[in-house]
Amino acid sequence: MNDLSTQQCEACRADAPLTTQAQIDEFMPQIPNWEIVEVDGVNHLKRVFTFKNFNEALAFTNKVGDIAEQAGHHPAILTEWGRVTVEWWSHKIKGLHVNDFIMAARTDELV
Repeated sequence: MNDLSTQQCEACRADAPLTTQAQIDEFMPQIPNWEIVEVDGVNHLKRVFTFKNFNEALAFTNKVGDIAEQAGHHPAILTEWGRVTVEWWSHKIKGLHVNDFIMAARTDELV
């Protein structure tokens, strides 16, 4: 098992492969608090993070934004009082790519 958070994201092309079930089975134990949800027919990785107040939630949101910008891969982020919902998926391929699992693992490290 490779440590997802140390892997490099690769540029995602429109013809990039979706993750296989074998990859998902390997990756999910490394990001146990994430779930795969379907949104408009597209699989996303989703996790809700909780915080003591809005300031902590906003600070976390900004950290997620920083790592997303560095990787050139951007999630959906919903910031609320005391909670942040993050969803990773690859827009170009309309589903999950290895990059999404890497970024989920990196997001976990921000807490």
